[in-house]
Amino acid sequence: MRADVAFVNGAIWTGDPGRPWARSLCVTYGRVAALDDDRECAAAHETVDLGGRTVVPGFNDAHHHLALRGRRLATLDVGHAAAPTRDRLLGLVAHKARELAPDEWVRGGGFDQNRIGGFPTREELDAAGGGRPVLLSHVSEHIAVASTAALRAAGIADLRRPPDIPGGRIVLGADGAATGLLLENAKKWFDATLKPHRIDELVGFLDTASRTALAEGITSITDPGVGGLDGIGMGRADLHGYLTARERGSLGVRVTAMPYITTTHALAGLEPGVDGWGLDLGLRTGFGDEFLRLGAVKVLSDGSLIGRTSALHEPYCAHAPGEEPGRGMLAFDPERLAETLGLLHRSGWQLAVHAIGDRAVDLAVGHVEEAQRRHPRHDARHRIEHCGIASPEAVQRIARAGIVPVPQGRFLWELGDGFLDALGEQRSRSVYRMKSFLDAGVVLPGSSDTPVVDAHPMKGIHAMVNRRTAQGRLIGPQERLTVEQAVRAYTHGSAYAAGEEGIKGRIVPGLLADLAVLDADPFAVDPRDLADIAVVATVVGGRVVHGADALA
Repeated sequence: MRADVAFVNGAIWTGDPGRPWARSLCVTYGRVAALDDDRECAAAHETVDLGGRTVVPGFNDAHHHLALRGRRLATLDVGHAAAPTRDRLLGLVAHKARELAPDEWVRGGGFDQNRIGGFPTREELDAAGGGRPVLLSHVSEHIAVASTAALRAAGIADLRRPPDIPGGRIVLGADGAATGLLLENAKKWFDATLKPHRIDELVGFLDTASRTALAEGITSITDPGVGGLDGIGMGRADLHGYLTARERGSLGVRVTAMPYITTTHALAGLEPGVDGWGLDLGLRTGFGDEFLRLGAVKVLSDGSLIGRTSALHEPYCAHAPGEEPGRGMLAFDPERLAETLGLLHRSGWQLAVHAIGDRAVDLAVGHVEEAQRRHPRHDARHRIEHCGIASPEAVQRIARAGIVPVPQGRFLWELGDGFLDALGEQRSRSVYRMKSFLDAGVVLPGSSDTPVVDAHPMKGIHAMVNRRTAQGRLIGPQERLTVEQAVRAYTHGSAYAAGEEGIKGRIVPGLLADLAVLDADPFAVDPRDLADIAVVATVVGGRVVHGADALA
């Protein structure tokens, strides 16, 4: 059988330790059929000349909020690049407000209070928005600030008596009135008043985000938290939106979708005499195909490190003398969460627990250990999303339990100065460990948590290798990776985290022909220049879906 397409004249890093490099590859039915087979390449129906460029397996972002990224791209950008000061942020809000009707919402996101001198206040948003409802999401997506009109639209009639929200807080000021600052579950509660999104709107978000990801060489993502009004999804029909996007040709990347924990419920009669927990019809992790499938159940157990809401054993560093800095917060009662996670584990689900603070990480590891002790499962491959602060003991427990930690390298560059300020230099040595996990025998994935930070994998790889902040400060230098370790994390490691290492993550015969074509060799450039490497073209299933003109 003739190959469908041959990619020739390349420097192809396969990710296979037994055969790390190739010059050409042939693709049949969307999969790699052969490497360096000149006869088969010559007979292929189509030939693509790589022009000597470096090719790696398509990047796989193990923690990428696809729909949320699309929504962020469609709303007002108040991130540091667009709004480096508080005055600039408020100016952008005012400019956007002037384009809107008096009752229309100003929605935006991406600000970091650590970089603009504090959180914007309700009164500042009232003035900038001209009395309109204004809602700005923090870069972490765990916090938001709202104007008076926005708070009233959410049903808060008395600003001095806002609702009490477990696992979150509507912050009150010295005058006893709401400041507009919404923490953790209070932010999610507020978001729910603006959901669900229309399906056409959701499809638009997915289309925009998919095209952006493909331009970055990303061919697969895991979307961590879909299907909830009270979580981080777009609405209860999120999968309908994903399917619709796929049918319309608007879903360009392969997706593993994690349902949020609040979408699951008790299932009576999972089998005779056994009740389960999950989704109707017994759907669970693994259902779907190579383009869209169900992944782990996602749960947020704590908050954000730069927002100082992640749960710590010891208090955060004080912002100012005399401040009571606190230890963060847990989103769920630990006993209740342990019970639900145990039921999901017994019902065959992979678990994905968001845990950033060391207290939350220790609790998450304990929950997984207890679930496995009660109901042993082979290679359950549960995950801890972020795994932000892990003690040496936690690293070893994670390795023994077969847990996959999912850290974000790019956090170190974009948010690392905030980590150092929140924790101090000594504790920051334990932040977003990477090499320690590899040394313990853990398979490490690569991820971004976009739209929290830039999703470009080469920027993530740059941070994993260099471990410097935007201000040039080193953060946990003993956790640096080699370039090969970092690229392997963003390819094979992320496939492993999703249980898909048998179909993707390397360029070997039989696996999906997903490729990223680069304009420089990451294994040869100065490591300080890794973030400058551009993606020339992206291939999904043997088809050039981005940058076809560059390969013509």
